[in-house]
Amino acid sequence: MIDRRSLLATGFAALAAPALIPARANAFTLDPKFAPQDVRFAGAYGPGHLVVVPRAHFLYFVTAPGVARRYGVGVGRAGLEFTGNATIDVKKKWPTWRPTKEMIERDPRAYSKFIDNDYVQPGGPGNPLGSRALYLFQNGRDTYYRIHGTTEPQSVGRSVSNGCIRMINEHAQDLYERVPIGTVVTVL
Repeated sequence: MIDRRSLLATGFAALAAPALIPARANAFTLDPKFAPQDVRFAGAYGPGHLVVVPRAHFLYFVTAPGVARRYGVGVGRAGLEFTGNATIDVKKKWPTWRPTKEMIERDPRAYSKFIDNDYVQPGGPGNPLGSRALYLFQNGRDTYYRIHGTTEPQSVGRSVSNGCIRMINEHAQDLYERVPIGTVVTVL
């Protein structure tokens, strides 16, 4: 026979269970190869240069001749990726965000709250740019491509973004502290 205390405990546990399921469903484990690590780097780039290799989903920060700090990244899906050289002309902690006009046109349902207004999403944990953003410029003009943190850590190692280079927030924070304004970025 079940007593009142057991009945109540079981009932409260049943009520709490649904709250636990979403947390478990959102759990994410990063593949260790995408964790920041120092690696040998045989590129012709000097210390202080950032090199992104989208096909491999890696960003390299060259720290010494033949050595780089490697980070896993998510990159743009086919047709939306950035390639070429740029410089980091702006760095922001907890940046604001607004999708580009092209992003809204491609997927108006996903970006409906930005249609026919000037709304800019404030920085914070729910912002798609995450905790840090490095703004890529060419010849003094904003490319609208960024290297940034993300609210979708599972996108690291994949080609799914609208063109930006995504990083785990903690990794973006680490890189942010290492690179100064004016850093040259090459995306192969």
